[in-house]
Amino acid sequence: MTVNILGIETSCDETAAAVVQNGRHILSNIVNSQIDIHRPFGGVVPEVASRKHVENIGLVVEKAIAESGLAYADLDAVAVTNRPGLIGALLVGLSFAKAFAYGINKPLITVNHLNGHIYANLLEHPHLEFPAICLVVSGGHTSLLLMQSESDYQLVGATLDDAAGEAFDKVARFLGLGYPGGPAIQKTAESGQAGHYNLPRVFLNRPELEFSFSGLKTAVMNEWRKAQQRGEANVEDMAAEFQAALIEILVGKTMQAAEQYQARSIIMAGGVAANGPLRELMTRRGQEMGLPVYYPSLSLCTDNAVMIAAAAYPKFVQGRFAPLHVNAQASL
Repeated sequence: MTVNILGIETSCDETAAAVVQNGRHILSNIVNSQIDIHRPFGGVVPEVASRKHVENIGLVVEKAIAESGLAYADLDAVAVTNRPGLIGALLVGLSFAKAFAYGINKPLITVNHLNGHIYANLLEHPHLEFPAICLVVSGGHTSLLLMQSESDYQLVGATLDDAAGEAFDKVARFLGLGYPGGPAIQKTAESGQAGHYNLPRVFLNRPELEFSFSGLKTAVMNEWRKAQQRGEANVEDMAAEFQAALIEILVGKTMQAAEQYQARSIIMAGGVAANGPLRELMTRRGQEMGLPVYYPSLSLCTDNAVMIAAAAYPKFVQGRFAPLHVNAQASL
């Protein structure tokens, strides 16, 4: 049996649509990014994001279906992100998906955005072993999940304040490096050296599986102002030290969780999982513990609709469809 699912994703600033067959085979993957639009503001402006989704979603969906080589009649379901995210942005995608599903007389499937990020891994690594510890790390979320199977997972750790991606953006803006902060800091750090500044590894030695990045962000600001007063401010070195501190915290807490729950593998998901030094350190530490580390290809780390369509496939098989009065939720 062949199942073709159209996925739609509009939880933040990417308007995305994709068609995935049987939860594994990517027939199309279209992403319309708003990065250039939000760059002058140093971050995503929710109202602007919503308006751009309205402008783009019809064309993006049409292109995804056209590139898949399928007709409307070949689609078996419409999947859409309905939580968490920017409420206005979510409503654009959900409203379109409802109308489209109704129009072609196909079932609607709603998908949790974080579940989608997890499935980006399962899509490319179908044979990973459980239990697994999954680090979901993005602009809006930093969480540790204990996964007993593809569909059985629980939250075991999370940030108490800023998400890691949010910290990247705020520090990059403070240092004048632009938006988005993650790639900007990684690129700048390549010309610098960590250790010239002394930033804290917040919560790293605490037993709780909790993150906190607001203190690290404040420490960057304080250290930078002191360095400027001394005439010793070097943006490359500060970027390198900040990135090193944040990555060491993420990796340290993930390994702590893996040991505590006797994980057999480690998974990374979300936009920050595209960070090269994070991948390298996580892989190296995993090897030291005898644990394989999995992460998606770069195109599936950032927001996309492939992961939404893939995550919807088990729900389709189980007949778990959403009513047309289902709503969007900004929070988990």
